[in-house]
Amino acid sequence: MFHWLEKNPFFFSLAFVAVFSIAGLVEILPGFAKTARPLEGLRPYSVLETAGRQVYIEEGCYNCHSQLIRPFKSETDRYGPYSLSGEYAYDRPFLWGSKRTGPDLHRVGDIRSTDWHANHMWEPTSVVPGSIMPSYKPLYSSKTDFDTAYAEAYTQKVVFGVPYDTKGGVELGSVEQAKANFLKEAGVIVADMNDPKVAEAYKKGEVPKIVALIAYLNSLGQSRRVAQGQ
Repeated sequence: MFHWLEKNPFFFSLAFVAVFSIAGLVEILPGFAKTARPLEGLRPYSVLETAGRQVYIEEGCYNCHSQLIRPFKSETDRYGPYSLSGEYAYDRPFLWGSKRTGPDLHRVGDIRSTDWHANHMWEPTSVVPGSIMPSYKPLYSSKTDFDTAYAEAYTQKVVFGVPYDTKGGVELGSVEQAKANFLKEAGVIVADMNDPKVAEAYKKGEVPKIVALIAYLNSLGQSRRVAQGQ
């Protein structure tokens, strides 16, 4: 057989490519699967954070902000530790982005507070002089879509096996349980925002989109490596 292949360069090339490809896959795939596993202690997004992530996508924030810190000193000095693949295990879709009109946000939860985000989203230049980012005032009066966020989290659990409802982890539970946790978590954000109109909407049982978005932004960083409630 090998003698025949030596006399037929075309088929020899095909056989070489086939063998080389199989060997490459055997070598690469196990390592890829290992690095793609969730980091130890990484928790899924809560329903409120999921709702905020949906707002982030809806508003096209990924068009101007990346969520991928490369292993270069210039980036780690500015944005924090470089990103690891296991940090994105529960992200569907990934929001790496490819443009930085604004700064990278993958560690923004480690360096910014709720009230900073509240002021920044209302009037960017109030905290970042010269900022070209637009104001997002409509988010302060638009209501968060809890049902869609819960459906997204439930799909992540059932279809993709995201570990909700595990000991020491993020509780999803029934719709009623999730709604109670959603409102409780939102209450913490609302209190830190110190915005009377947002607080008034919350008293009526409504959660403005800005609350969910800030919850999501606060989750970006080292905090997601610690199980909720610990």
